[in-house]
Amino acid sequence: MANQHNKNQEQEGKETVEFFKDLDKEALNIESFLEKNSKALSTGFIVLIVAVLGWFGYQQFIVAPKNEEATKSYLAAQKNLADGKEDLALGGKSVANPGFIGTYNEYNGTKAGKLSAYNAGLIEFKKGNYQKAYDLLDNFSSDNKVLVALKFGAMADCLSNLNKADDALAMADKASSASDDAYTSYYFTKKAGMLALALKKNADAKKYFATIDEKYQDYDNGQSDAFIEMTKYY
Repeated sequence: MANQHNKNQEQEGKETVEFFKDLDKEALNIESFLEKNSKALSTGFIVLIVAVLGWFGYQQFIVAPKNEEATKSYLAAQKNLADGKEDLALGGKSVANPGFIGTYNEYNGTKAGKLSAYNAGLIEFKKGNYQKAYDLLDNFSSDNKVLVALKFGAMADCLSNLNKADDALAMADKASSASDDAYTSYYFTKKAGMLALALKKNADAKKYFATIDEKYQDYDNGQSDAFIEMTKYY
């Protein structure tokens, strides 16, 4: 038994020695790799630092000034709109007065630029230029879900006036679910229901008005019941 025990210890000792030999080889391999690639690794690190510094520089010297310029341009157009000067507010015809159109074209990557597309779209809609309005509204994006819902709703109106009723219904449906705001959802759910009713899509209309009856009674004053009845006979 003692002999067997000694053999086991000897075997374990050999295995331990081999294990550490393997570790030494791995360490040598890593050292060798670092020696061979030190230049490349240093270059990679330098590139990373340059990239980070470049990003901060871009934010400070490019993005920040652009945002400031875009905001000034947007506010000038907004003032013209508030004064009832819609053509000047729309702008886009001269460098001296960029208006919403010029602000969007020049600064479309900024929030003010995107909001300019939205306002320009509403003005074009009021002028009866529905395709132009649709295209401008389509270029607007925002993290504000209510504004996105309003965008889809305005686009639905554009499509209705372009005699694209089915597309208008689909867009109104998007508007109805784009926001968590109860009144906004109610308003566009009702719009979708009215469009579905006009298209004689009674099952869809009933679905929209039933949603109003279930979720938005506080805003509807019982009107949804009458519309649900209409879907049976209209």
